[in-house]
Amino acid sequence: MPKGQVRGCLVRGYNYNMKGNFPIEKFGNIETPFYYYDAEVLQQSLDAICGEMAKHKNYHLHYAIKANANPKVLKRIQAAGLGVDCVSGGEIQAALNAGFAPEKIVYAGVGKADWEINLGLEAGIFCFNVESEPELQIINELAGQKGKTARVCFRINPNVGAHTHANITTGLAENKFGIAMEDMELAIREAQELPNIEFIGLHFHIGSQILEMGDFEALCGRVNELLERLAKQGISVENINVGGGLGINYDNPDGAPVPNFKAYFETYANGIKLADNQHLHFELGRAVVGQMGSLITRVLYVKKCHIKQFAIVDAGMSDLIRPALYEAHHTIQNLSSDEAEETYDVVGPICESSDVFGKDEKLPACHRGDFIALRSAGAYGEIMASQYNCRKLPKGIMSDEL
Repeated sequence: MPKGQVRGCLVRGYNYNMKGNFPIEKFGNIETPFYYYDAEVLQQSLDAICGEMAKHKNYHLHYAIKANANPKVLKRIQAAGLGVDCVSGGEIQAALNAGFAPEKIVYAGVGKADWEINLGLEAGIFCFNVESEPELQIINELAGQKGKTARVCFRINPNVGAHTHANITTGLAENKFGIAMEDMELAIREAQELPNIEFIGLHFHIGSQILEMGDFEALCGRVNELLERLAKQGISVENINVGGGLGINYDNPDGAPVPNFKAYFETYANGIKLADNQHLHFELGRAVVGQMGSLITRVLYVKKCHIKQFAIVDAGMSDLIRPALYEAHHTIQNLSSDEAEETYDVVGPICESSDVFGKDEKLPACHRGDFIALRSAGAYGEIMASQYNCRKLPKGIMSDEL
């Protein structure tokens, strides 16, 4: 798209300069909306993760690919030595395409289709996180047809709550995920009797966007309780997977570009005492990629009415659905203006009243063509985009590619 146009319309000319970490002088020829990924912030997060994990014996991190499956992002995460956590066959294939070793891939999900299970078996992934007895039976059957043995961990529902949005809480008894604690021993005994199954551990996950370490401490207590229960019955557990869930600071992305991985891993180090032969696995997603990404959009119109002023942008809920789906708020910045602040509702063009990114936002005066950044959008942004209203899917661009 020629510089100075918004979807074919002429806009004000700007002398684009660096503002913050955004090279907006390079944005003029990129069609908006698009996702801008700061490679430096991603690398800082990866370095922090690897540095903290190195302090602890037998710790393994499987990046939760559902947060962001952009191939360029996956390549960098794979290069850092992380494994991957998948919840679909498509994610398994994306991980393999990005070069992740099969022995570092774990596969969870309440509804694994036969073709997805077969893909995991053929690839030789590390394990299946099994969530029901019927699923266990099917995995055994499909593995038998291939003459293979499937390694499984049982996802146990710990009935531990988390201080987060109800739609991303996963560890309560009322949630669809996992096997009830009361059925844990029965499931393990059954797995030990199946000819094509190898039971290797337990899996837990209590939710997402968790900022209070007390929630993870509660999970540690429950895990210890269950491990002690199994030990009394002579059942050893080699692998303990505690999922992910660590949140990010959506209100101050520049002040906290890298989450507090030190406190996160130390919570588990202090809370779960591993034997020398036990391994602790993590499945972080949002915390790895959330702060690196921003959705870049441009102002189409500034609409004033008696009680409101709207900044209507060319990104919509089809590009970033979190505000509409979770009532989430992303920090919003006008990258093109240094004028005095005014109050706007920042809204998109989708034919839905929920297509709103922020209400009563204080922004430097907005004009047609201004670049607007919706921050902390590296997780659950591009990957959840849709073509609702027959719109194009947004592209993801790495900062060091510009």
